[in-house]
This record gives sequence, C-alpha cells and structure tokens, in this order.
Amino acid sequence: METLTLTFNDLQQWLFETLVQPAVFAFGLGNRLEDAFSGTGWLLVGLIQLGVIVAVIVPLQRWHPVEPVTDRAAIRVDILYTLIHRLGVFRLVLFLSLTPLLDALIGQLRVLGVPTLHLDQFWPGVSDQAVVSFLIYLVVMDFVDYWLHRGQHRFAWWWDLHALHHSQRQMTVWSDNRNHLLDDLIRDLVLVSVAQIIGVAPGQFVAIVAITQLSESLQHANLRLWFGRWGERLWVSPRFHRRHHSVGIGHESPGMALGGCNYGVLFPWWDVMFGTANFELRYDSTGIRDQVEQGRDYGRGFWAQQWLGLCRLFGRA
Repeated sequence: METLTLTFNDLQQWLFETLVQPAVFAFGLGNRLEDAFSGTGWLLVGLIQLGVIVAVIVPLQRWHPVEPVTDRAAIRVDILYTLIHRLGVFRLVLFLSLTPLLDALIGQLRVLGVPTLHLDQFWPGVSDQAVVSFLIYLVVMDFVDYWLHRGQHRFAWWWDLHALHHSQRQMTVWSDNRNHLLDDLIRDLVLVSVAQIIGVAPGQFVAIVAITQLSESLQHANLRLWFGRWGERLWVSPRFHRRHHSVGIGHESPGMALGGCNYGVLFPWWDVMFGTANFELRYDSTGIRDQVEQGRDYGRGFWAQQWLGLCRLFGRA
C-alpha cells in the first residue's frame, strides 16, 4: 500500500509540474496552485482508469460479448460521458461552483458542535492500520451508495433524471457515466458530504472513488461473465448488474411501479440483506419498458439527452 501511494504521488507531482502547473500560470490562476495539484490527482486517476478500460476490459468485451454491437453512434456518446467524468471535467465544474458552498456548510456544522466522526477510531488500533481503515470506509461508503441508488429508483422525480442511464440499449464498458449531470451532481454532493462527516481522508476518498468507478466500468461491460455461485455474492459482476438494467425487470417492480433489483454498487451483500437481490444467471436485453414498447425518446446526442432529462423532471416529456 505504501509503495503504491508513493508511486502515485510521484506520478502526480510529475504530471503537475509537466502539464498542469504551466497551464495554470498561462491562464493567470497562480493563486489556485494547491487546488490544481489536487485536481491533478483526479486527472491521473482518470488516465489510469482509461488505460485499464482500453487495455483490459475492451478486449474482454470483444472476446466474450453478450450481444453484437450495432449502434456505435450511441456508444460514441457514452465515450464522451466517460471522458467528461474520468478526466475531471465534471469535478472541475463541481469544484468551482459548489465546493466552496459545501465547505462553508461543513464548517458551520463544526461551529455548531457537530464533530467529524472518524469511524476508523471507534476500534482501538484500526486507525493506525491503513488497509483496515480504508476497507472500513469503503464498506460504509458503498452502503450509502446502495441507498442513493435505491433513491434514484424509488422517487419519481429522481428517476426522471436517472432514467437516462438506463436508456442505453447497447450497454458497454463506456455506459457507466451515461448520466444526467444533475443526477451526478446530487449523488456526488451527498457522497462528498458523508465522506467529510465520517472522516474519510482525501487520499482514501480518491482511492474509494477510483476503485468504485473502475468496478462499475467492468459491471457495465458487454461481457458474458459472472463470478460463480459464491463470487456473485461477494462482488457485483457484469451479469449481476446487467440484470439491474434488464427491460421491465431491473428497474421496475410488479405492476410497472418504480423499484427493481440489484442496486449494489460494489457489494451484493446489501441486496441480499434488504431483499433486492436477483441471482438468476440470465443476460437479458437492456433499456426501459416505455422506450422499447412505446418508443419514448430519451435522446441520441449528449445535449438532447440532458435537455430531455430536464423536460421529464418538469413534466414536459
């Protein structure tokens, strides 16, 4: 763990000095060097993720796909979403617009006597064990993420935004970040707030996000893969998550009400514990019922998808 951390820090420093710092000075933002250095960390994580996606997951898709790829235009839009998120563009906008407000809110809570919990200190000696501390926060953050995902499917207004993610009929490794930006904004604000309140260190938070995102990329891959009877219950597989995207099953309860199954982001444990797990070994078509049966339009291009999401939210689509 220490070796990996040192290697990452060295790469971050090199990337910052070689690329980011000259750009910061060129745009007259020398007073934001500390923020730019933090942003370089997110950029490096994104570049590593893209490298793994291209070198490992894309070949796996070609080796054992669930279905042939016929709509490459839709996939190109998904690639754009992936680049926006993984290269830090979305986080840059989030930082410049809302992070100061979030920091002020957290600061006000501390003034009012609401402390940072530091969950890893509840068990004597754990806070000194970096790996154990990280695993505790990983599990807790995934638990929060599970309930956020349930909320995206439970509340009609939130589903109006999240439906964009499920509208991809050709699910691939690039589909994870196919989200309405407002949907991502709500989710990220909650996760960042929870992380600060429970005491997740900045480095731990970056690692948790990196592992989660890379796992989600694999889960969305056009890949006929499951982890076996026991492995399916330890980590979310492409088969398990594809069931969540299945037409009329993964995001609907009987009677076409909002609901569904397999909400787990990393761990299927939560679905087992709360009765939302579906371990059927099937690879069904993906999409949304009204999209397939009634031809409802969820948009073809990036801007059309974002606009139609807002129209659904305000009852105009």
